[in-house]
Amino acid sequence: MYLFKSKRLGFRNWTDRDIKPMTEICADPEVMRFFPSTMDEEQTAEMIEKFKTIFKEKGYTFYAVELLESKELIGFIGFSYTAFEGEFKPMVEIGWRLAKACWNKGLATEGAQRCLDYARENLDFETVFSFTAVLNKPSERVMQKIGMTFQKEFDHPRVEDGHKLKPHVLYKLNL
Repeated sequence: MYLFKSKRLGFRNWTDRDIKPMTEICADPEVMRFFPSTMDEEQTAEMIEKFKTIFKEKGYTFYAVELLESKELIGFIGFSYTAFEGEFKPMVEIGWRLAKACWNKGLATEGAQRCLDYARENLDFETVFSFTAVLNKPSERVMQKIGMTFQKEFDHPRVEDGHKLKPHVLYKLNL
């Protein structure tokens, strides 16, 4: 059962049957090229449990996203509460991670826009942020397409010094 839908996507909470297909996505070096490492099944299961907990506590999460046509899990799009140390946190973050087969089809933009519409209608957000590695131009383009504005560059506190993924960009959208 979907919490909400877009033209091509269904958004729902996570189940244990999502662990295997999401592990395939998170184990793909191309999908994870803007993260410090890929994820194995145990790490993916922990991530999904975290998403379930966030949903229970906050009423939102990085939602499991399916193609409506095939009911295939293609990744996640949605919101998280980011509380790591930094001058602009805590904050509500919008983010996405999709299977490589779903890239360059407008799905991340469609899904992120639908999540923002859902938030305006159902969630008590005033502002949403998004951030990614400076090198992740595809994700940054999605941020721009959904109306977010560039705020600043910063060094991600959870990425080791000297790592090519430490420099990040921060975008913001007032709802």
